[in-house]
Amino acid sequence: MTDTQVRTGRAPVGELDMYYEIHGSGRPLVLLHGAYMIVESFGPFLEGLAQERQVIVPEMQGHGRTADIDREITYEQMADDTAGLIEHLGLEQPDVVGYSMGAGITLQLGIRHPGLARRMVAASASYTSAGIQPEAWAMFPSISPEMFAGSPMEAAYKQVAPDPDAFPTLVAKLKKLDTEEFAWDEEKIRAIPSPMLLVAGDSDVVTPEHMVELYRLLGGGGMGDLAGLPPSQLAILPGTTHFMPPGSGVIDRTDWLLSMIRTFLDAG
Repeated sequence: MTDTQVRTGRAPVGELDMYYEIHGSGRPLVLLHGAYMIVESFGPFLEGLAQERQVIVPEMQGHGRTADIDREITYEQMADDTAGLIEHLGLEQPDVVGYSMGAGITLQLGIRHPGLARRMVAASASYTSAGIQPEAWAMFPSISPEMFAGSPMEAAYKQVAPDPDAFPTLVAKLKKLDTEEFAWDEEKIRAIPSPMLLVAGDSDVVTPEHMVELYRLLGGGGMGDLAGLPPSQLAILPGTTHFMPPGSGVIDRTDWLLSMIRTFLDAG
């Protein structure tokens, strides 16, 4: 029988008072959300994962119930925060699944804390700003709090945030995160010891070419018939965007994702 009980908690991670929820029971899996998201944003995807796993869902700095603190929001810092949560909970090599911003955190977790996760799934990940679609890169500088006025993201934030009026600060910090060019060390990516499943939509915010480049850094892209299958895997979802319109985003492909992720995680 599936454990449907939801437990909540807070982890002191440096100066951050990180909120998290635990859904289900079984082998631990840490689920990392995207920008502007909260626990509830995962919907049926979280419910599906929790049928077979103990799913720990933290809310990152300035998101949801985790109050902001006086520092920038960076992938490196969020990876360290996630490592701190894993240590606080005493989790031994949990699996990690991240989407969008959470996928970037997953990559940085593998780089900065190698071996902390057993297996990793990164959906819509990029290790360099050159992998972002040009039209997205051109749009990011126009992001403003007014763009979110009346949106479900703004409403969800205001409903649960410790300071409902701090949403413009979150937008400003995430805009800075989105508009700064970056290129993470390829050698450090090659050195990530945890097998990784990469997932992206064929019309995602990251280019398909970039996903193939990342897959090759992780040891994939060869002819499995002759060389054997690599530990890491790549999935490009057809007819799939990053987030919009509703029903077409990566996280909306619940059946595909759950089937692929369960198969990948159970293989180890």
